[in-house]
Amino acid sequence: MELFNDEQSNKTCAMTLLNRSGKWSSDECGKEKPFFCYDDKLILIKENKTWEEALDYCRIFHRGLVSITNPYQQRWAEVRAKNASSPFVWLSLRYSCTLDLWFWVNDKLVCYEKWSREGKTEDCGRAVGMQSGGQYEWVSQRDNETYNFVCFK
Repeated sequence: MELFNDEQSNKTCAMTLLNRSGKWSSDECGKEKPFFCYDDKLILIKENKTWEEALDYCRIFHRGLVSITNPYQQRWAEVRAKNASSPFVWLSLRYSCTLDLWFWVNDKLVCYEKWSREGKTEDCGRAVGMQSGGQYEWVSQRDNETYNFVCFK
């Protein structure tokens, strides 16, 4: 019971305190409490594939190659990427030479970015690899390179 903020050993169910303390507490299991559900929607695939192979794999076996539209999604992707066996993991962000812009292949808006200082190269045949460690920044990669990748479940 050391993890909890009380000393009573007759309380057997754990709960979080919904305040800034971030502490755990315990209470009687029969008491009704507010709750939230959690379901991680990302999966790291530890196979090295080109960007297009990764995209196809995610579409066939899962829901698609991951897109990141806010800092929270970035953080969840980082949690997965840290276990990768390659220096980068593929994201679904790709460069279009025709339109001269970066776009998520699932049509999400590019409203969040985490490029490394020299990471944004606007050349044909480029897609984004997120670093699998360090600052987890985005780096433009040739799409025929092979890396691990993150899919939406």
